[in-house]
Amino acid sequence: MSKVVVVTGGTRGIGLGLVRELAARGAQVVYCGRSVDSVKRAGEQVPAAYGVVADVTDREAVQRLWDAAVERHGRVDIWINNAGMSPARRKLWELDPEALDATVDLNLRGLLHASAVALAGMRGQGAGALWNMEGFGSNGMRRPGLTVYGATKRAVTYTTDSLAKEVDGTGVTVHHLSPGMVVTDLLTHDYTPEELAQAKKVFNILADRVETVTPWLAEKVLAGAKNGARVAWLTQGKAFWRFLTAFRKRDVFGEDA
Repeated sequence: MSKVVVVTGGTRGIGLGLVRELAARGAQVVYCGRSVDSVKRAGEQVPAAYGVVADVTDREAVQRLWDAAVERHGRVDIWINNAGMSPARRKLWELDPEALDATVDLNLRGLLHASAVALAGMRGQGAGALWNMEGFGSNGMRRPGLTVYGATKRAVTYTTDSLAKEVDGTGVTVHHLSPGMVVTDLLTHDYTPEELAQAKKVFNILADRVETVTPWLAEKVLAGAKNGARVAWLTQGKAFWRFLTAFRKRDVFGEDA
């Protein structure tokens, strides 16, 4: 029986990549985006998946997303909290207050609302798996200009660990999903041309393309894992090896293709 998977923030970047790869592996995929246009564009790229307009910071909207998936497919086996954003790279006191609020709302409050809806529904079913997307800061790394984003992702890690304790023994599981450094707008926005040229030196060592990472992530999610487990693409060992072999030129931006 094919798995029913919900992906939040599934209209672009890693989210859209997951929607595409999960559908290609026979999963029944339902995804959401914040606007009619974004959902429509994603639907044109992955017609096998079903899109819903939903803002995950709105609990009622998230409940409608769950209900739409259940109405269409009868259940939800896997829920991936992927929706997220990063504000401009600014020191905290220089960051626009609205950007600060929007990032915390989507990355943390939205994830909490979505987790609450998904876990309540899965408890009712007696089974299901929740996956929360980690990012820079989840492992405690720090960088100037990323205080707000990193703080939200650090909180996502705590939330995931805590939820795994709360569902232990219920038949429902909670997991960390760590895609590593992936070339998307989230990674490359807000750089000057000079800054981006410098940053690309590191990106070309550590980063990967969406189409490289998401097939592997999709396979791992569909295979399942123990409650509380972390599935990580860019492990410390892999990162260390890439720095050791950095003389082997990589171009994740496709500029030399």
